[in-house]
Amino acid sequence: MLRIALPNKGSLSGPAGAMLHEAGYRQRSDTKELVVVDEQNDVEFFYLRPRDIAVYVGSGQLDIGITGRDLLLDSAAAAEEVLQLGFARSTFHFAGTPGTAESVHDLAGMTIATSYPGVVAKHLADQGVHAGNIVRLDGAVETSLRLGVAQVIADVVETGTTLAHLGLVVIGEPLMESEAIVIRPAGADTTNEAVQRFLRRLQSVQVARSYVMMDYDIRMEDVEAAVALTPGLESPTVSPLHKQGWAAVRAMVPADQAQHIMDKLETVGARAILTARIHACRV
Repeated sequence: MLRIALPNKGSLSGPAGAMLHEAGYRQRSDTKELVVVDEQNDVEFFYLRPRDIAVYVGSGQLDIGITGRDLLLDSAAAAEEVLQLGFARSTFHFAGTPGTAESVHDLAGMTIATSYPGVVAKHLADQGVHAGNIVRLDGAVETSLRLGVAQVIADVVETGTTLAHLGLVVIGEPLMESEAIVIRPAGADTTNEAVQRFLRRLQSVQVARSYVMMDYDIRMEDVEAAVALTPGLESPTVSPLHKQGWAAVRAMVPADQAQHIMDKLETVGARAILTARIHACRV
């Protein structure tokens, strides 16, 4: 039975559960549940603190897990990233009061507060910078500046609005960009069919979310112009209609371009243009 670690709370938990539900896996109905057995799919889910998932997977006790890239790198666990999931994206920056520093090299000798000391230490080492001290805090690291615990912070920056409200500015380039990822033990067997099936299901959800199915009618003489706009993943399906000289076309198109494509199809004579969500697929 495949043993999978999932985040039990936080920004990773809801989207991860939704993706797995779309992939056909049973999920917990009560947030107090710590273990869920999906006998139909031969999978056992363990709901753990997001920060602990990389450690459990890296130890080899669990086959696979979903966590954040930031948490994986901060843990220094013996686990590796195998699939990007595209949600819970974030960017890490150094920040401080105006005039504190202009670049990462100005941070030499300074005290830095962060919830991700492993990420910060590695980034500074890569840049050849020696900080005076790295203080680990769990949440609200901005307060450390006001209380004099640190001179600089390293934290998630999304829009910069919160920093501006606190009178802080970003220092230098981002430390890293993070998102939800699938991880497995470092050096694990890449041919494990149960793991590969799990990954294919998640990839199919990503495709289903990114595309819509588009159907339309078009005159036979205009088919080539129309299918040039809707090439599909391999090739569109073109079927003759009962009405002489007309064809029905079906193709997958990128969801974020669907309206633009419909506009163009109208200009080449397409009619009865429809789009439908894709709930599941294999590509």
